Amino acid sequence: MLSLGFMDRRENLCFVGSCGTGKTYLATALGLKACGLGKSVMFYRCVDLANELLEKYPKGQAGKLINQIAKCDLLILDEVGFIPFSNRAAEMLFTVISNSYERQSVIITSNLNFGDWNRIFGDDRLTAALIDRLIHHSHILAFEGPSYRFKQALANRGTNTKEVLGTSSTSTHEEQTYDR
Repeated sequence: MLSLGFMDRRENLCFVGSCGTGKTYLATALGLKACGLGKSVMFYRCVDLANELLEKYPKGQAGKLINQIAKCDLLILDEVGFIPFSNRAAEMLFTVISNSYERQSVIITSNLNFGDWNRIFGDDRLTAALIDRLIHHSHILAFEGPSYRFKQALANRGTNTKEVLGTSSTSTHEEQTYDR
């Protein structure tokens, strides 16, 4: 993953798990490394991309943005799953993902398992097709454990995370990779 070989193969990375476990941090680090190697990278919080597409749609400019995104080497969509999308926004996000299929790499971060994505995209068929394209050539990493921000806040107060959470583990996350 750190060699960015997934980009040469046009594979995707899906980072799924609890809030504060490092998904966005890792996605950003990989994006910065890709930039340092001369790759073109676009980073969006998913809701911001949806809103930008919705804003451009009535002006006939959504297609231009979708085409710009399709030209980058790596697209990072952060925070998929926090806010539900309108039908139009879901359809345009589907277009972005569909256009990227086998043409560019995408990194997705989400706090929701794929089975819950229909709640955000609102259409079971569209959601299934989106997930199918996204995970076909993908490495899925599960991030588990307590929030790093939570642990840091407790540390700043001098409170032991294990005492508050009632756990004996000090691991911030575990990674599991599944090749599909």
